[in-house]
Amino acid sequence: MAGKRPFGNPVPVSDLATEILDPVLRKRAGISIGLVQSWEEIAGPRLASHSRPEKIQWPRRLHEDDPFEPAVLVIACEGMAALHLQHEAGEVINRVNAFLGFNAIGRIKILQKPVLSAKARPKPAPRPLSEAEKSKLALTVGKIEDDGLRASLERLGATILGQKRP
Repeated sequence: MAGKRPFGNPVPVSDLATEILDPVLRKRAGISIGLVQSWEEIAGPRLASHSRPEKIQWPRRLHEDDPFEPAVLVIACEGMAALHLQHEAGEVINRVNAFLGFNAIGRIKILQKPVLSAKARPKPAPRPLSEAEKSKLALTVGKIEDDGLRASLERLGATILGQKRP
């Protein structure tokens, strides 16, 4: 895609998406896309894999003369990551404030909810096949001449039968 740079130099799509998404995220969630993208560096790989920043809740100011009050960072967590995040809340707040460049965050609010998408979740292992199922599967694919194809179809059949309840 051609950008607004001189001579029509191409611009990475991620830069264009950031320009589009940043104002939307700031308006809706009070959060920048840079914070979301840098979450693994801020929270660390152990916490980042089971959490993500949701939004920043800024306190209402009734008048312009009201003193500045830090905001609340809302973080979605899964299971035990909430306990780890609660334990490391002070360090995470300091890292977020260092990332933002000023003391914007005063505390963290933790929401327990699924963070990973269904695609990223590990699938359960299929159950072991009974002897009757194994013999029926071997009989079904036994007439195939190509060894590689026969082995692939046997694995496929074992996976399909293993997902069904006995």
